[in-house]
Amino acid sequence: MLEVPMAECGEDGSLPPLNLGDTAVPSDEDTGKTHCEVSVLNGECGMSENMVGSGSIVAPGNEAGVDTANTSVGLDGKSDLPRRSSIIKDGSRQRKERKKTVSFSSMPTEKKISSASDCISAMVDGSELKKVRSNSRIYHRYFLLDADMQSLRWEPSKKESEKAKIDVKSIKEVRTGKNTDTFRTNGTYDQISEDCAFSIIFGENYESLDLVANTADVANIWVTGLRYLISYGKHTLNMMETSQNNMHLSWLGEFFDEVDSNNSRQITICAAVQLVKRLNPGLKNVKIELKFKELHKAKDKTGSDVTKEEFIEVFHDLSTRPEIYFLFVQFSSNKEFMDSKDLMIFLEAEQGMAEVSEDTSLEVIQKYEPSKEGQLKGWLSLHGFTNYLMSPECHIFDPEQKTVCQDMNQPLSHYYINSSHNTYLIEDQFRGPSDVTGYIRALKMGCRSVELDVWDGPDNEPVIYTGHTMTSQIVFRSVIDVINKYAFVASEFPLILCLENHCSLKQQRVMFQHLKKIFGDKLYLDTPKTEDCYLPTPYDLKGKILLKGKKLSTNCTASEGEVTDEDEGAEMSQRVSIESDEQTVAPKKFQLSKDLSDLVTLCKSVEFKDFQTSFQCQKYWELCSFNEVFASRCASDSPGEFVNYNKRFLARVYPSPMRIDSSNMNPQDFWKCGCQIVAMNYQTPGLMMDLNIGWFRQNGNCGYVLRPAIMREQVSYFSANTKDSVPGVSPQLLHIKIISGQNFPKPKGSGAKGDVVDPYVYVEIHGIPADCAEQRTKTVNQNGDNPLFDESFEFQINLPELAMVRFVVLDDDYIGDEFIGQYTIPFECLQPGFRHIPLQSLTGELLPHSLLFVHVAITNRRGGGKPHKRGLSVRKGKRSREYASMRVLLIKAVDDVFKTAIVPLREATDLRENMQNAIVSFKELCGLSAVANLKQCILALSPRLIGPDNSPLLVFNLNDQYPNMEAQGLIPEVLKKVTTNYEMVIQTSKTLLENFDGVYERILQTQKAAMEFHENLHELAVKEGLKGRKLHKAVESFTWNITILKGQADLLKHARSEVQENLKQIHYAALTSNLSKGGAVGGSTGSESKSRRSLEAIPEKATAEEELTDEDN
Repeated sequence: MLEVPMAECGEDGSLPPLNLGDTAVPSDEDTGKTHCEVSVLNGECGMSENMVGSGSIVAPGNEAGVDTANTSVGLDGKSDLPRRSSIIKDGSRQRKERKKTVSFSSMPTEKKISSASDCISAMVDGSELKKVRSNSRIYHRYFLLDADMQSLRWEPSKKESEKAKIDVKSIKEVRTGKNTDTFRTNGTYDQISEDCAFSIIFGENYESLDLVANTADVANIWVTGLRYLISYGKHTLNMMETSQNNMHLSWLGEFFDEVDSNNSRQITICAAVQLVKRLNPGLKNVKIELKFKELHKAKDKTGSDVTKEEFIEVFHDLSTRPEIYFLFVQFSSNKEFMDSKDLMIFLEAEQGMAEVSEDTSLEVIQKYEPSKEGQLKGWLSLHGFTNYLMSPECHIFDPEQKTVCQDMNQPLSHYYINSSHNTYLIEDQFRGPSDVTGYIRALKMGCRSVELDVWDGPDNEPVIYTGHTMTSQIVFRSVIDVINKYAFVASEFPLILCLENHCSLKQQRVMFQHLKKIFGDKLYLDTPKTEDCYLPTPYDLKGKILLKGKKLSTNCTASEGEVTDEDEGAEMSQRVSIESDEQTVAPKKFQLSKDLSDLVTLCKSVEFKDFQTSFQCQKYWELCSFNEVFASRCASDSPGEFVNYNKRFLARVYPSPMRIDSSNMNPQDFWKCGCQIVAMNYQTPGLMMDLNIGWFRQNGNCGYVLRPAIMREQVSYFSANTKDSVPGVSPQLLHIKIISGQNFPKPKGSGAKGDVVDPYVYVEIHGIPADCAEQRTKTVNQNGDNPLFDESFEFQINLPELAMVRFVVLDDDYIGDEFIGQYTIPFECLQPGFRHIPLQSLTGELLPHSLLFVHVAITNRRGGGKPHKRGLSVRKGKRSREYASMRVLLIKAVDDVFKTAIVPLREATDLRENMQNAIVSFKELCGLSAVANLKQCILALSPRLIGPDNSPLLVFNLNDQYPNMEAQGLIPEVLKKVTTNYEMVIQTSKTLLENFDGVYERILQTQKAAMEFHENLHELAVKEGLKGRKLHKAVESFTWNITILKGQADLLKHARSEVQENLKQIHYAALTSNLSKGGAVGGSTGSESKSRRSLEAIPEKATAEEELTDEDN
């Protein structure tokens, strides 16, 4: 029978009664200043959460400051979160206005978790946890550790008190997440938070006690404390008090002594505040000072001077981040420091670094460890580990993408080009000022296409401004001077000048002279070669300026001729009249100078009629401009044709002139169709510019980004509006855990008093329609300094090459403005592992010391991907096997060729999925989640593969290409299931590698044979009697089949790379664990490996959970 959970104080998130007499809160204006007179909160050692410095955490049972309404039973509770209008659609967040109240109450006193002894103390006090059973029942129990630390008890229970306990000595491992059969088979699996779940594996039968905490930090406390007890037993507290103290005492003491020049053994409180601030710049002065005063009051100290011991205590308290501490002990073999081997495992297994050696680890230690003792011994303390995680090396953005790393030898039409609209404007496009700084800003940001709207000016000098508006004017010559100066500061690749010419012939001659004289050899004037089919490459055009504009016909011999005027305002009025069935206004004509016309070579402006006309008549050097309204219609009505059009021709999309406030369109709407030049209003910040800036961060911010292969290949099938997986592309699963935040400022436009914010985080995916999604965390009440979120999300990404991830931090209780900060990054630039994200303001500036701390993992849905980023396999539930199929064209000769691919396609799918399913089963037996890799699996198993006498029970034979497990005598029954599954991993991997060449070659042969029909496909279809819609369908089916063949061949190739990477990981882990036979001996000794409980995992007995009956509760 399900019992009612025992009530715990503060469980409903309620606050104690307001007591203004005990509270004094510094004013907002005092933030960041040193006070000399601030009264202390309540006279207690604890203080309000919004006053605690970076990294504070609440003790179990005191989850104040966190909205527990949706987490009180450890469930995700996302269905209860208020739903708001999707920013994916309109870029805005509309929500009910709520009056913000300013609270002067303090939070309940809390104990800060910053060491293993704090965890043990919290466990002795006890916590309410949920006990999960395989029959889908959940029991609320109060768990506590005996004061002698010998056993773990729970109450109430039907058992006798002596039976409702587990001896610490019998615990084999502590497993995080929902990684036992009990969790996997429980009916509430999807509702239980991965971050709140953990399991205790105990006894000779490897039974599991599966628990869910109210919050992730409570789960971390129990996991950390229990792992210490397993490793050190009754000596746990003695061990914890010694190792790290000396390390952090020494270096902090040296800093203190520098300030204590008189050797008086104390310094002024103002000097102490500045010293803490120097070591941790993100802390606010008022918070540091308050902490010192609080400490003095707790000790009944009268003076305000600070001793060395007080300085060290306050610094440690304010600067220790519990979420980093929990991570630190997980990889430190439950020591208070990491040695070089611990760090090596963390860097390679968790952070995805390749070819890590102990020397690599030692370099990191030398660079980030603050203590001299640690540097000499090769030890990394918690503060050193924190320094490393907050360094640029652990930035979420892949450093490889900070330089040009893509192939720059593709035709210009194969790239997205960073583009600006009305570059000269610095405000709105109706009455805003024009200024050359608009060009400087855009060019410095890597923009490669700028706009010049040129009109006749006074004194025979052309000017630039928006026609038919009240915008101010700037001289054409000064703009050309500025462009010449800054054209290639941020990028060496070609710059396109979109020249919208409205000048008289007289002033056109002046324009020509300025362009020739100022740009000189930078102007690209080579005539396009008619025998070519594509534009030159960005590499070929390095350092060149291309003019986009109207051009006279080649047979024009006069000094001028007539062309159609390019006027966005005029064009818009034409479109409106056409749509409202009014009489069409004839396009305006004007005279164009031949000299100016001859400066236009590769980017001749032409009018777009329809796709069929363009495919037949348009030259590769001709460029069409699309108003966003018309471009959206093309994307909606003819998505496939739009993509095919952009494989060969450049397309420029500009905002509707109706956007008089210079708001921006969503560039993703047009990038998904392959449009290269999507012109943005750089002067208008917001979501759309965040996407544009974020997208072009990749490839060294050079302004050119190579489009997805499926949008470049001559024969490929892709529809821009697909709401499903893309044929031939392997979906990826993105796993993101939002762990914590640091130093969130109040929203700039907020009208609320005080600096307190109630932050929450949105994770948004932008890309093709099938990928657009968003998830939000819970709100952390009244804590912008160090909010802990600890929430995990999963997204399926169907076209990774076009996806972006945007992290947005908002204030849930605001007046006027909710936006705190954001960061947008291309999916391809994400680094796996534990990463810090620097937040940016609405206008793109970095917010000082404002960070999000996250964990990122990317796994394959059906195989494929890059090693270290996408070399992992994951299975999403049980499903029937899906095989790629060939579409029928109703052209017999072609259909017969495609039929030859049916068998090899099935074989390829079987090879991939058999291997991946074996790996998933092995991960589950190791007690690890889907995001783990094989290196982590072997390291997790290694302690149980070593017998009581420290001799290995099983070793990996590394003499063979496929490292098999070899028993070194009798092995326990419980390990036999592991060896069987491991053998399946090796066997399926071996089968894939041995059969790869034959299957891969047969798929390619079919593809090659089918492509021989490509040129004459239309004629063959007509001969078969196909016409109209059936003819169109046959051509579409042909491109679909070719895309499938290419994609399946690529997936098989990626699977081979995955197997090769897996074998390397097994080899490395066997050496590190000292469980190898053959190969160089490396890594830790057997005894050291045995203490590596943080990575320990034990296979569970198949019926372990079944052996616990309901009566045992």
